Amino acid sequence: MKNNLSFRFAERKDTPLILEFILELAEYEKMRDEVVADEKTLEEWIFEKQKAEVIFAVSDGEEVGFALFFHNFSTFLGRAGIYLEDLFVKPEHRGKGFGKAILKQLAKIAVERGCGRLEWWCLDWNKPSIDFYLSLGAEPMSDWTVYRIAGETLKNLAE
Repeated sequence: MKNNLSFRFAERKDTPLILEFILELAEYEKMRDEVVADEKTLEEWIFEKQKAEVIFAVSDGEEVGFALFFHNFSTFLGRAGIYLEDLFVKPEHRGKGFGKAILKQLAKIAVERGCGRLEWWCLDWNKPSIDFYLSLGAEPMSDWTVYRIAGETLKNLAE
């Protein structure tokens, strides 16, 4: 990894870049057709409503990776945590330690904010990422199953 790696929080003017990273990640995860986010929506939810934050990993003046995260809460710990929604390093910059550096930066943010944990989901088929996370000491939460209600089902439940 290059020694000049730095991090910066996204600003409103970065909304197109955030969307670009999201689309690249969706392409990698073979889920591009599921992305409905657009710049207007991202700007509203990230910058106006402040429901998520984004950091960029910057090397040689170029954004080489990003992480989108937000706070969740653990009633058992009695404190907030950080939930990492997306982490993506551009393919041409992989294998240089940027992914690990991004996770270290998120851990630093979590510790500075007094959070109790840092957590995320990973697709079952993504063996390179799973192996990477395990190498960092992350523990799979095998006793838990994720449930989701979205779209029409969410609207129906709300009625």
